[in-house]
Amino acid sequence: MMLPTHAFTGLVLALPVALAMPEVGTAALVAGFLGGVFPDFDMYVGHRKTLHYPVYFSTLAVAVATLALLLPTAATVAAAVFLLAAAVHSVTDVFGGGLELRPWEGTSDRGVYDHYRERWIAPYRWVRYDGAPEDLLLSVTLAVPLLYTLEGSLQWLVVASLAVAVVYTAVRRLLPRIAETLFNRDVVSKLPNPALAYVPTRYREE
Repeated sequence: MMLPTHAFTGLVLALPVALAMPEVGTAALVAGFLGGVFPDFDMYVGHRKTLHYPVYFSTLAVAVATLALLLPTAATVAAAVFLLAAAVHSVTDVFGGGLELRPWEGTSDRGVYDHYRERWIAPYRWVRYDGAPEDLLLSVTLAVPLLYTLEGSLQWLVVASLAVAVVYTAVRRLLPRIAETLFNRDVVSKLPNPALAYVPTRYREE
């Protein structure tokens, strides 16, 4: 799923905490947003493997959430929400498409890497690919309660993220063609090894 969808998921997870504990509300919401997008920081370095931990994030989230219940401070609540959002991101990517250049073709058996079992989890493709119409629908659905509830800069963050989601969905199927132009074999073959390490595998394979 696309980044705005994950960001909105993290915010929605944090929303009940913010409403129940307004004294730590901002910390929880910011942590939810950051936790929702954090796993995708591995986009160009082992995507869905380097920072995606469906088992370990989930285990840590339960442990830290227990601590936050016993010792509810801004730090413990924010840490719990961050880990929960990162865990949900890592797990829900399994329900999207694979890692191929054109995920709507359904040719990849790699959804998310499970470090605990040391194997790739195959994609379910309930959301066919990141930026699919159903992905945008999910983003909009998640954004509605956020737009209704949040105020100020956080509300504008949701508006900006929703705009990104709409634009990304509109151009998503054009991106492989652009990638092929930017990362054609001649260009890739001339890249130094340190730079080549940051070119996603799907671009090199294609």
